[in-house]
Amino acid sequence: MALHMLGKDPNSPDGKSPTVYYDDETDNYVLQGWKVTDAERLGRLDLPDHETVIEFPKRMMQFFPEVGSAGTDAG
Repeated sequence: MALHMLGKDPNSPDGKSPTVYYDDETDNYVLQGWKVTDAERLGRLDLPDHETVIEFPKRMMQFFPEVGSAGTDAG
């Protein structure tokens, strides 16, 4: 598996988070973002035990290749 960093949040202090990665083995994205810990927000979701929820800024959508290339594949 090779993760390719596609972009980091330019507004994040120290440039540590959030981040968009592309996994070329699974053809999926891996997202680093802020943990959602608010019980009220989590309670509105049907979240399986094997999944987690992160908050991800809308301004980061620019790093998804499909957004900038009219829906073509990332790889």
